[in-house]
Amino acid sequence: MQQNLKRLGLVVLWVASIAGWVVYQRSTGLGTIGTLEAFIEAIRGQWWAILLFIAVYALRPVVLFPASLMTIAGGLLFGPVVGVAASVIGANASAMVAYGLARALGVEFDDDDEHAGIIKRWAGRMRRNSFESILLMRLAFLPYDGVNYAAGFLKIRAIPFLLATAIGSLPGTVSFSLAGASIESLSDGPAGVDPIVLIASGVLFVLSIGISQIVKRREAAKAAAVPEEIVEPVVLEEERPRAAA
Repeated sequence: MQQNLKRLGLVVLWVASIAGWVVYQRSTGLGTIGTLEAFIEAIRGQWWAILLFIAVYALRPVVLFPASLMTIAGGLLFGPVVGVAASVIGANASAMVAYGLARALGVEFDDDDEHAGIIKRWAGRMRRNSFESILLMRLAFLPYDGVNYAAGFLKIRAIPFLLATAIGSLPGTVSFSLAGASIESLSDGPAGVDPIVLIASGVLFVLSIGISQIVKRREAAKAAAVPEEIVEPVVLEEERPRAAA
């Protein structure tokens, strides 16, 4: 009962945060891009800008603010080197915030239940292969916050989740940071992006997809080998009484 009350309180706070964010945007008349531009102009050139940027990046999943836009803003504010570093820290911090929030609301699954539904069996496989599963989803560029919330809700182990996120999201973070570093304003759009940055981003994207395919094949091979390891001892156990008879 007490646990359910805590979950209810957390959900209420979460919904209130999203509602407050929507009300703020409507009251200012600014959309998502406009709000981010106002934020950039407010902190640009301040010595504490990078600290506030990381803090805002870490908390952005609470109101479902796009991670990609924050990463572009990091490159725009701090340049290609510091911008990448700030975005990497912020992205991983935000992943853990979303993961922790969802984990507090998550449910327990019995991995050994033979009659468990497909979601339970899928959740069990993800927990047994946490690192590979999360890494594959990061490299495949699945929705960033969607992966974070799903991992927390399904209670994926924290350390493999963080490591896979740090490694798997690096190509995308670098790509978007470089794109941001090559423009003067978010309103510049694709036309303002340096062609060299576009090429670098494309290479990183293709490389990421290629690695994801390698990891996927490895996972498929591992999954195909599991039944053989399980079935063989069972067959031998069933045959032993017959041989004795």
